[in-house]
Amino acid sequence: PSAWKATSVRYDGSEFDAWHLGFRAPGGQYVAVEQSTQRPAVFIDSASQGARRTKATERIGDQVWQRYEGDHYDALVLEGKGSTTVVTGTGSFASLAKMAEALKTS
Repeated sequence: PSAWKATSVRYDGSEFDAWHLGFRAPGGQYVAVEQSTQRPAVFIDSASQGARRTKATERIGDQVWQRYEGDHYDALVLEGKGSTTVVTGTGSFASLAKMAEALKTS
């Protein structure tokens, strides 16, 4: 939606493929999409700023995302074949889910 303002974007393919896209969400919260081919455990810890895996999951479309909760960021994580996607930030889980729902695979 037009109320979401892109704030940052970067790609790094030096050691593994990784990209980032950050947004200022409605209400001033921060939401980012991070995706990488790096080993999932290392990447998730870095992208979510140390958030911890919970027992909760969230169905978004036809995929099940794992919830992580942290002191700085919360996150929704989808481990796929060959890459991991993390939607993270200071926004609520509803905001994170809204961003995850907007993602399309190709």
